Amino acid sequence: MTGDHERAKEPLTDGGAAGADEVALDPWGSSSVSDYRKLFEEFGIETFDELLEDVPHPHYLMRRGVIFGHRDYRPVLEAMAEDEPFAVLSGFMPTGDPHIGHKLVFDEIIWHQQQGGDAYALIADLEAHAARGLSWDEIDEHARDYLLSLLALGFDPEEGTLYRQSTNREVQDLAFELGIDANFSELGAIYGFDGETDVAHMQSVVTQMADILYPQLEEPKPTVIPVGPDQDPHVRLARDLATRMRFFGVTTAYASFEATDTELEVVAAAYDARETYAEDPDLPRCGEAAEWLADAESEAVSADGVEGVVEDVLETVPDNVRGTTISKLENAGMEPLRPRTRFLDRRATDDAFAALIETIDGEKRVFDEHVDAFDLVHDEAEALAREIELANGGYGFLPPSSIYHRFMTGLTGGKMSSSIPASHISLLDDPEDGYDKVKAATTGGRETAELQRELGGKADECPVYELYAYLLAGDDDEFAKLVYDECVGGDRLCGDCKEQAAQLMKEFLAEHQEKREEVADLLEAADIELESTRRG
Repeated sequence: MTGDHERAKEPLTDGGAAGADEVALDPWGSSSVSDYRKLFEEFGIETFDELLEDVPHPHYLMRRGVIFGHRDYRPVLEAMAEDEPFAVLSGFMPTGDPHIGHKLVFDEIIWHQQQGGDAYALIADLEAHAARGLSWDEIDEHARDYLLSLLALGFDPEEGTLYRQSTNREVQDLAFELGIDANFSELGAIYGFDGETDVAHMQSVVTQMADILYPQLEEPKPTVIPVGPDQDPHVRLARDLATRMRFFGVTTAYASFEATDTELEVVAAAYDARETYAEDPDLPRCGEAAEWLADAESEAVSADGVEGVVEDVLETVPDNVRGTTISKLENAGMEPLRPRTRFLDRRATDDAFAALIETIDGEKRVFDEHVDAFDLVHDEAEALAREIELANGGYGFLPPSSIYHRFMTGLTGGKMSSSIPASHISLLDDPEDGYDKVKAATTGGRETAELQRELGGKADECPVYELYAYLLAGDDDEFAKLVYDECVGGDRLCGDCKEQAAQLMKEFLAEHQEKREEVADLLEAADIELESTRRG
């Protein structure tokens, strides 16, 4: 819980996020994040707070800042608002018992299903076998436990989809196709793979990419992947592959030549300044723009009142890029500089490219590898490109979105981990054991009761407070806020706080395990194979 005093009064928690010098995200390691702010700076994750007012009936994990970031979640929100199809998918690698940290993802899937989304939950058994070396018998045992907890928490198997990677042929076929567009150098750069990495591990990555895009096989639709931030490398690669699989790319252009994104910035600035240099501003020429850019730092141009445009270009674009842009404009000569929407041929079939040309209405220019349309806005062009692609056997994938939740702090400090029993509470733990683990947990309290009353507790650094915020307070924000305020105000001592939390945990585990027994028949009836026929 960072920020000013007023914000500190809100029932949020940041898991002790402060002061890290660097962030490393490893989907198979023991990644933890000490400063979530760096994820915004280094990886382009956006803050979730800016979207919260647009979320219908936000889950308490959203309201309390446990879900702290997103990547391109707006299309999902728009689909919710307009009652259009959208999907949610997340997977579970069955390497141990499901614990209360996993419950965050269970809850996020279920909430999206309740908002009308097509919900997918998968058992990442190929990944568990390849990356963690679990036997299929071990995987079967743990997979059943994950699925029972998911159903007990409210997942509707009749309205949603449950599957295992190893038995889903559509996922495996899609993984093969995606693998054509992924290479070893790329996987090495993203995941640190080297000559010692086994091929099955690399295959499991491409299978996860297929999992992420699987909800769009029948039709393209916004899809959100709820994950911890350590899984962001998977999301970024899936977004890249979704784009590479498209028949057409839709961009903005100003002339017939190809330009990089940074060169396009320069061309756009030159077009916006056309009143300054063009003999006919309604029909500026590429050569005129080139001459203007070459003289852009001269007093004559500055005197004409466009120094702001020129300065922005010079500040944000390297000199060599400005130089290559000038060369391309010079070569275009008398060609008019006109904005247009460009369809780039990425991997379209000949029939699809021909269909695109035929379908575009209005003025257009056709080149070997792209088509320029002068009467289509970008959104219309995107819809047309996807329509042509789908009609000609393509996928039409939308880049998947993601939301990110904070890691739960382990009861003994550090990240909650399945491999450290004392750090987590399994959803299968005996309720009495759950009670004992909470009672033994570290806290953010002061050294003595007197100091606690005088200075207040450090709820932002307290694993026990996190239990309230993430789980024990349920949907009751007022209760979560009360616990926080009493702690930091010095009115709540750690002994009483842990006792209350331990009792609530005991009750939660007992109720959850009772529900697991109640949904056992639902799992047996669900369309998922619970026992693998594989060897190894």
